[in-house]
Amino acid sequence: MKKWLGVCLGVVGALACSTGRAWERGDSPGGPAVNQLNMHEPVTQIAAQIHWLHWLMLGICLFIFVAVFGVMFYSIWAHRKSRGVKPATFHESLGVEVAWTVVPFLIVIAMALPATSTVVAMKDTSSAELTVKATGYQWKWGYEYLEGEGAGIAFLSNLSTPRAQIDGHETKNVNYLIEVDQPLVVPVDTKVRVVTTAADVIHSWMVPALGVKQDAFPGILRDTWFRAERTGEFRGQCAELCGKDHAYMPIVVKVVEKDEYVAWVEEQQKLLAAAADDPTREWTGEELIARGEKVYASNCVACHQATGQGVPGSFPALDGDKVVLGPKAGQIDVLLHGKPGTAMASFAQLSDVEIAAVITYSRNAWGNQGNGEDPVVQPADITSAR
Repeated sequence: MKKWLGVCLGVVGALACSTGRAWERGDSPGGPAVNQLNMHEPVTQIAAQIHWLHWLMLGICLFIFVAVFGVMFYSIWAHRKSRGVKPATFHESLGVEVAWTVVPFLIVIAMALPATSTVVAMKDTSSAELTVKATGYQWKWGYEYLEGEGAGIAFLSNLSTPRAQIDGHETKNVNYLIEVDQPLVVPVDTKVRVVTTAADVIHSWMVPALGVKQDAFPGILRDTWFRAERTGEFRGQCAELCGKDHAYMPIVVKVVEKDEYVAWVEEQQKLLAAAADDPTREWTGEELIARGEKVYASNCVACHQATGQGVPGSFPALDGDKVVLGPKAGQIDVLLHGKPGTAMASFAQLSDVEIAAVITYSRNAWGNQGNGEDPVVQPADITSAR
C-alpha cells in the first residue's frame, strides 16, 4: 500500500513539475491574473457598477443566509424536545405573514433598483462618438469602423498564439489563447458603440474589464457600448459555444491616447489606400468603372459635364470622341501630358489606378460602351507609359 501511495505521489509531482514548465506563470495584462478569485479590475463606469452590484447582491444573499439559518438553528437548539419545550398550537399569525411578505418585497426592491439602473445605462448607446461593427465568424472577429474618426477601416482579428504552444511543444505564455494579430483600437475617454452580428452561428462579444457582453446573432444587429477611463490592452473571449474552435477566438481591445489613435487611423487609411490602389494587380472592368466614375466626378465633370457632352466651344465632348474610342495609348498620353494649346492640362498627379479607372469609365459610359477599342485599361498600362 505504501509502495503504491509513493508511486501515485511521484506521478502527481511529475505532472505538477511538467505543468509548471509548460506554462509561463504571470498575470495577463488586461486579462486574468494568477489565482484570480475576484472579478476583473473595472476600467469603465459600467464595469465598476457591475462590480459593486456583484458585492451588493452577494452581501444581501449572505445576510439572508445567516439570518434564516441562524434563526432556524437557534430555534432547533433552544426549543428542542429534550429541554421540555412544548410545541405551539397556533395555526396562523398575522404579524408573521405580513413580515414574510413585506420583508422579501423590500429586499427585492433594494436589489432591483440599482440593478435596473445599471441595465438601463448599459443599453443607452445614444450619442456615441465612435461606432464599430463586430462580426463573429467561425472562428475569428471582424471589425468595421462605421462612424466617427476612422470610419471605413476594416480588418479581421485572428488568434495569434503559435500552434506550437497549443500543441504543447512550446511554453505557453501569459496571454495564451487571449492574444490576437490585430486588436480593436479605440481612444480613451470616448463613448464607443459596438454593433454586434454574426456570419454563421451565434457568438458573444465579451470583455469583462469593460463591462461588456453582447450576443451576436446571424442576420440581426445588437449593440452595446463602453467608455474606457484608462489606456491599456483589455482581453476577452467569445462567450457563446460556437463550434469546435470556440476557445480560439479571443478579443483584445487596445485603448490608446486620443492623439495616438489619430495617428493609428492615419496609418490604417494609408495602408487601405495602398491596398486599394495597387497598380500591380489585375483589376476587373467593373472595379475600374466604379472607381473611374468617382475620379471623373472629382476631376472631369466640371469641364466635360456629367453627360460627357462637354461645353461647346470650350471643352470637347467625350461621348463619341475619336480619342476615347480609339487606341488606349492616345488617351493615356493626353491624360499624362495634357494637350498643348488647349485647356486640357496634365493629370499626371493622379495615381496610375485613378488614371486607368477614369479612362476605362469614359470608354464605357454614355454611348461609348461597345463602340471603341480597348474598353479596359489596366494601371500597368499607365505605369508603362509614364
